[in-house]
Formats: sequence, structure tokens, C-alpha cells
Amino acid sequence: MIYGLIGENLSYSFSKLIHEKLGDYQYELFSLNAGQFENYISGGNFDGLNITIPYKKAVMPFCDEISEIAKKIGSVNTVYKKDGKLYGTNTDYDGFLYMSQRCGISLRGKKVLILGTGGTSLTVQKCARDEGASEISTVRRNHDFSNDYDAEIIVNTTPVGTFPNNGEKILDLADFPKCKGVLDVIYNPLRTDLLLRAKERHILYSGGLPMLVAQATAAAALFTGKNYERQNEEVIKWLLDSIKNIVLIGMPGSGKSTVGKHLAEKLGKTFVDLDEAVVECAGMSIPDIFSKYGAPAFRAMETTAVKEYGKQKNLVIATGGGVVLKKENMDALMQNSVIVFLNRKLDSLAMDGRPLSKDMASLQKMYKQRLPLYDRYSDYMIKVSGSVDEVVNRIIDKY
Repeated sequence: MIYGLIGENLSYSFSKLIHEKLGDYQYELFSLNAGQFENYISGGNFDGLNITIPYKKAVMPFCDEISEIAKKIGSVNTVYKKDGKLYGTNTDYDGFLYMSQRCGISLRGKKVLILGTGGTSLTVQKCARDEGASEISTVRRNHDFSNDYDAEIIVNTTPVGTFPNNGEKILDLADFPKCKGVLDVIYNPLRTDLLLRAKERHILYSGGLPMLVAQATAAAALFTGKNYERQNEEVIKWLLDSIKNIVLIGMPGSGKSTVGKHLAEKLGKTFVDLDEAVVECAGMSIPDIFSKYGAPAFRAMETTAVKEYGKQKNLVIATGGGVVLKKENMDALMQNSVIVFLNRKLDSLAMDGRPLSKDMASLQKMYKQRLPLYDRYSDYMIKVSGSVDEVVNRIIDKY
């Protein structure tokens, strides 16, 4: 049996992980250009497929029958064979409703602004109509949003901000004072810039991972005849555990590297020390970087390393104590991570070889400046006391 996903560029996709987690079949990724796509669909050497950008409309003429929901949407994301015919339907509809309901965002009576005009946008438009949105505005990228600043729900269906172009911005959420919910169908990274801005403003939000999982289980049911819907939350949790980074922040000498190595080993994640990454790139120690080039040069090198590792997955990342001083660093780290603040008593901090930790007065001044930032950016605070294993276990209990 041949099942899989067809799209133009699938380097970012988690679909193979999800479908094979369900355990009943193998699932492959087929990155195809337009000509290859037509030849593959025409050849018919498959049993069931999911369809993604840019082929959700292009696949429709190849279907013998199309479901009513897919006809109304004008887009197909799932095809499967039955009784010698190729059926097309749209399980993104199920996935989007699951995502919005899961995070508590209601479209009923709301003005909904949908970014993008492709196949997924058509699905969201249908969902918004069925859910009773009072007004639906659909716009292309680089649109003048001035007529939509009163939008209450914003949905991004464009690829802006998708890996590897993490951090790309599509709009300024500050321009939308009535916004009460943000949904982004992108799932890699877990939180796009749009979602980070929603988090900052304490607005309800969700990335596309729940939608991806829910549409996948709906498609799997069509492929195999089995019901997978009850596995949605189990698969979401498993996938998050497999993807999410754990980022350790805290004062210099608080034990981030030591704890991080043990934590990574225990969870089966890869350990990255950002200070070591900077040293390797610069070819000299951190005290030498400070001495020769100054603090601003070190901070620039640190930001380069942060942006590189922040977009990766399944890491434990030990940061330098001052990483919180630049908002762009924390934006890059928060997109795929749980942030853990290791809080150790000042008189227990290691000080040797640390340019900014010369004496207790310097440490106290630094701690006063940085504590509000550690508190602001962390998801959890863990006290560093007792053995390394005890600290690691505290983190795992929270994680």
C-alpha cells in the first residue's frame, strides 16, 4: 500500500512522523514540480495521498468524485481510492475547526481576517461561514490592511514565516486593537512571529500543529477505514515532545551547561552550548573575544548562533547569561522551545573565567538588571539546589 504527501517543497513537513505514529501503514513524502505532479497523479500508483501547496486545486480534475465539502471549498487536500475510483475530499476543514476549538477561539459573530488566497484560505473561509462569522475579509500578502484594523480574529494561511524563513513578518499586530484571537496554519516553527506577538499581547492563539494532526487522522480514517480521531491529543503531545527544544536561561555560572548535558542525555535530545558555539566560530575564548573585540561583537556572534539553533528541533540549549538582553534572541528561542530559568543563589554562582562576573558587587548589579528579563521570558523557574540529577528531575516534572 502506498500512502504519502505530495507538495512542491516538503523539507519542513511532519506528516510522515504523524502518519507512521498511527502505526498501520508506511507514509512517504513526494516533493514534485508541476510536471512530475501531473505524471504521478495520472499514473495512479498510490492508494491514498494528502495534497499540499501548491496542488490543492490542481488535483481536482484528476478525481472521479469529489465530496460536497471539497466542492463547496473549491480545494482538495486528500485523495484515496475506492472501488476503482479516485475520491477527493478536504480534511483540512476538520483540522481547522479542531485547532480553533481546541484553543478556545470562536469565530461566531466575529470579523475574521484571512491572510492568503490559496487552497487553505478557501477552507478557512468555508469554516468561518459555517461557524457564523459576521464578516470575512480575505487579502493577499503585502496588502494595505487599513480597512481591516477592526478585525477580531486573524488567520494566516500564507507560508510567510515557515521554516527555514523563520521570523518573517506578515503584519504588525499592534495595528489591530480589537483582535481577540490569532490562528496560524504554519506548524514549523511551532510559533511564528505572528504568534509570538499574540503571546506578548495575551491574545488567544494557536499554531498549525493541532490542525495538521487532526486533518491527518481524518485522512488516515479514509485510507484505512479505521477511526483515529481519539488519538489526536496523544499524537500532538508525542510530536511536541519530539520537536520542542528546552532552553536554559539564567545567570552566568548557574549550571546551565552541566544541567543541560544531563537533561539532554536523559531525554534523548541533542545538547547545544551557545557559548561553545560562539567560541568555535570565533576561534578564541569568550574572555579573548571581550578583550579583543568588546561586548557588542560577542553579542552579535551570540545572536547569530541563537538564530541558527533556535529554528532547529529536539535540542537542549544552554545559553549565555546575557542572551535575554536582546529581544530578537528570545524571539528566536521561543519559536520552538520551552524556556526554563535556572535560579541559583548569587553566592553559589561560579565566577572563574567569566568577564562580567568579577566580584559580588558586579553579580548583584547584573542580577538586578536581568532578573525581570529571566522572569518575563521563562515558562518555568527551577531552583538550582541539591544534585544535578535533582535539578534535572525538577525540569522534567515541569516539562
